[in-house]
Amino acid sequence: MPEPLTPGELLALDRQHVWHPYGPMPGKAAPLLVESASGVRLRLAEPVEGRDELVDGMSSWWSAVHGYNHPVLNDAAQSQLGRMSHVMFGGLTHEPAVRLAKRLVDITPEPLEHVFLADSGSVSVEVAVKMCLQYWRSLGKPRKQRLLTWRGGYHGDTWQPMSVCDPDGGMHELWQGALPRQVFADTPPAGFDAAPDEAYAAQLRELIARHADELAAVIVEPVVQGAGGMSFHSPGYLRVLREACDAHGVLLVFDEIATGFGRTGALFAAEHAGVAPDVMCLGKALTGGYLTLAATLCTAAVADGISRGALPVLAHGPTFMGNPLAAAVADASIELLLSQDWAQEVKRIEAGLRDGLAPARSIAGVRDVRVLGAIGVVQLDHEVDMAAATRAAVREGVWLRPFRDLIYTMPPYITGDGDVARICAALCAAAREG
Repeated sequence: MPEPLTPGELLALDRQHVWHPYGPMPGKAAPLLVESASGVRLRLAEPVEGRDELVDGMSSWWSAVHGYNHPVLNDAAQSQLGRMSHVMFGGLTHEPAVRLAKRLVDITPEPLEHVFLADSGSVSVEVAVKMCLQYWRSLGKPRKQRLLTWRGGYHGDTWQPMSVCDPDGGMHELWQGALPRQVFADTPPAGFDAAPDEAYAAQLRELIARHADELAAVIVEPVVQGAGGMSFHSPGYLRVLREACDAHGVLLVFDEIATGFGRTGALFAAEHAGVAPDVMCLGKALTGGYLTLAATLCTAAVADGISRGALPVLAHGPTFMGNPLAAAVADASIELLLSQDWAQEVKRIEAGLRDGLAPARSIAGVRDVRVLGAIGVVQLDHEVDMAAATRAAVREGVWLRPFRDLIYTMPPYITGDGDVARICAALCAAAREG
């Protein structure tokens, strides 16, 4: 075993060699060094702002819905590790992947029934786009190769997903002109409980009708636009999209990477609208935050269409596709979720966030406060000072990761009422100082 490194040595090596997400190299600010995690708490290698542990208000970018070091998920990983950690999926199969695929088909909206397992959410979107383009090529309509979405969205950091992120205000604005040129509707009117705006619905219908001959698919985040702005919209717009896509021969893709597995109060956000997509993307909470894994589900009609083409296979095969270790943990995570009254827990967190974030409305510089399910958002009227906001949250004993003009939380579902209140206090402190 190598000699253990001190926190100072680790942070020095981190600054020298490690490129962190959405940051320069070397980084401007030292990251916090996490030594271990359990429940909803991250234990730091050395105290910061007088705190040696922090309540995680982010579920590790929305994935650790059961918290950390959960005995059920630990057992699933250890049991599978003793059998095999990985085996190639080309020409081979195994029980964890088969069980997981069957479970995903059982719990997602009908008629989704085929499952392609990938490595990350962004790759699952790449696969979804490839499915849609290949479907139309197989049916002799190769002109149908563009995508329609609405502004304010985020679908990942690889190539096709970047092309359907917000083209102006998003983090991929740099790549405009190089990315495929897609069709954008306006950002959906805000408000989960708001009645659908008929003028906006008409815009969606008109755009789909006008571009139908060249559209392979419409792709959106249902109900919640995540990293594009943490905004909520009426489920009614999903019904508009479903009807318009059916009327004009366009496939519909729902990116449920952030919203899947209960985050909005429904198991999948599509359920709020009572509609099903032709293709659905899942990730993040799929493994409870233990391992990277994603899934792209599609209907039999999409799969059959591809199979009828000149190239009757989906030419995509990640090296770690169907990884047994990840699949076993994912299956255990879903079973753990469904074995509990997860909906009541999300509702409890929602109530705590509404109460705890109400005082933020009176803080100078706060533009909006909104809550849906286990999601709480404080939006400022200016760019967040990330360093100041992070320090303020850490002083309250909470880990948050603000961005743009947003300070928000997506806590694990096991977060107790006291810790929900602490998270809310941290959001308010970050809003005052950020």
